[in-house]
Amino acid sequence: MPDTPTFAARVLEWFDRHGRKDLPWQRDISPYRVWVSEIMLQQTQVGTVIPYFEHFMTAFPTVQALAAAPVDEVLHLWTGLGYYARARNLHRAAGIVCSELAGRFPDTVEELCELPGVGPSTAGAILSIAGGQRALILDGNVKRVLARHGAVAGWPGRAAVQKQLWELAQRHTPVQRNAAYSQAIMDLGATVCTRSAPACARCPVRGDCRALAQGEPTRYPAKKPRKALPVRQTVFLMIRDPEGAVWLERRPARGIWGGLWCFPQVERTAEAAGWCIDRWGLEPAAVQPWDSFRHTFSHYHLAILPVQISLPGSPGAVMAGSDQLWYNTRKPAAIGLAAPVAALIRRLPRP
Repeated sequence: MPDTPTFAARVLEWFDRHGRKDLPWQRDISPYRVWVSEIMLQQTQVGTVIPYFEHFMTAFPTVQALAAAPVDEVLHLWTGLGYYARARNLHRAAGIVCSELAGRFPDTVEELCELPGVGPSTAGAILSIAGGQRALILDGNVKRVLARHGAVAGWPGRAAVQKQLWELAQRHTPVQRNAAYSQAIMDLGATVCTRSAPACARCPVRGDCRALAQGEPTRYPAKKPRKALPVRQTVFLMIRDPEGAVWLERRPARGIWGGLWCFPQVERTAEAAGWCIDRWGLEPAAVQPWDSFRHTFSHYHLAILPVQISLPGSPGAVMAGSDQLWYNTRKPAAIGLAAPVAALIRRLPRP
């Protein structure tokens, strides 16, 4: 009786026949392109990432171009992709690669993990796909494949479960065709071993998948324990001058929407007039609350009440390079806007 092909051999055979090989980051492969794609793909689906990646590569074709760009330009191209710390870390890491490493990415997992925002799986992908080394990856799709195939119980965010999955990655990752295998197992998780309704009949490793044998593949991996998210409230002050420009302020680097441009925030609508008087000595000509809506972060819901405010006169110009600006909606600046801010600006009446 012939030996059963290894896990890796079956995954690779499936990839050769059915895997996706025309994704943008699979062309002109380099450490830089793999790195950017892996960061963008964290907690974000391929279909969403593709246009962002293509625009990003057009604007910043090299790590040197990214390092030289203003962080506002980087955040502007990231607007809508979410998890903005990823963009800030990309920019910081590019600066380190260019200023301290002569524009070359490190060639070990340990050294790569010293770059901001790079963890072991991202480092493994860079070394495997772009560097041709045998390196391990364990992104969300790979975790799902390995957890189901090995019936690994528990939430992957727990250290003990994470350790088991890394051990399985070590066991199954081949020496030969390592770059193809890294892409193959990620693709298998993304297209076949999906979070819900996995296509088990098309899976190349279904024959010895323990979760399938148990008849409940979607039980693995276990979901993160749920907690009721608290609700916080804020008021967005959408302040406009007589020309229709909108007042924006840059958020601190740390915290929600770090480094992005947002409306000023207060706790109550009644504070709006006082805020304008304190800032410019101008009492609003009109204060118009809009319908509130909710924006959800990983740890809480933010209930946002937008208030449109019209000023009776011009408060004057803003010094260049400051963390405040009058945003011209007719000629928008290339800056990073928090997603709900960008959506609200689009709804404002045109001047």
